[in-house]
Amino acid sequence: METKHSKPIKYIYTYACYEEERNLCALEMRSFFGEDSQSAILESQIKINPSRSPFIKGRMAVIYEGQSFENLLQQAASIQVTGETFKVVYVKTGGSVEAGFEKRRAIEKEIGLHINGIADIYEPKRLFGVMYINGRWIFGDYVKSESVWFRHQQKPHSYSTALSTRVARAIVNIAIPDPRGIKAIDPCCGIGTVLVEALSMGIDIVGSDRNPLILGGARENISHFGYSGEVKLADINNVTNQYDVAIIDLPYNLCSVISPEEQLKILQSARRIAKKVLVVTVEQIDEVLKTAGFGIIDRAVVKKGSFDREVIVCR
Repeated sequence: METKHSKPIKYIYTYACYEEERNLCALEMRSFFGEDSQSAILESQIKINPSRSPFIKGRMAVIYEGQSFENLLQQAASIQVTGETFKVVYVKTGGSVEAGFEKRRAIEKEIGLHINGIADIYEPKRLFGVMYINGRWIFGDYVKSESVWFRHQQKPHSYSTALSTRVARAIVNIAIPDPRGIKAIDPCCGIGTVLVEALSMGIDIVGSDRNPLILGGARENISHFGYSGEVKLADINNVTNQYDVAIIDLPYNLCSVISPEEQLKILQSARRIAKKVLVVTVEQIDEVLKTAGFGIIDRAVVKKGSFDREVIVCR
């Protein structure tokens, strides 16, 4: 049975991630959609800009779906595209049975010929997608993800123990899935990797760090990409403003061991200034978090080289 919607009410997201990122990808899914998926597909009525995520490849806003390709063609014939050009792309879903290149091109061409409008394969104003999942043919408006995080790899300042831009972007999404009305802080901002990703998504965030030697690098990284944001010299224990979310990477654990007492003081300060805290750590800190008064909401493990980082969401 075919279904037509006057307005898209369902979105289909396609995903791709490295094996070592799978745990983090699932946590980002749960943060965005309240659920994750064991496949490369996630269906939801929640609308997310696919370029926010380092793992989302694209988003389909479902217009038609049906059991047969022939019926999908009939539905496509009712579409009238006026005032803009269009293009149809076959969206790969990572399934075990995927159409080959020539077959995909033939499907795109056949659907395009049934749509009433002017096709433009080079610079279309509107992009349609077609996919085949779980015995269903799906057709709708398609948005490809832009790898914004990839451009941010070319920042002027970096160091080997910093978060990758992919991981930093996912962490921001996990901490702030819906940025509307949210004020955030990265009080141990280092060279600003998290700040750059957050600012690129229009999130209201400020940064601070107690190390004066790296703040210039953080500010230059931010301005290098055309963003603007406040970065102050301040110890987290001296921050007095209140925030909805704090994102705290603990990079100094890689360089020197800090005592549980010092960890506790940092986390108590985080709890004092923010309602929700995301902590990134290479050490086991569950007991310290508990002592600081936090409850753990969700978590993931991210592998990098010979060590693991934990991403812990707390309230």
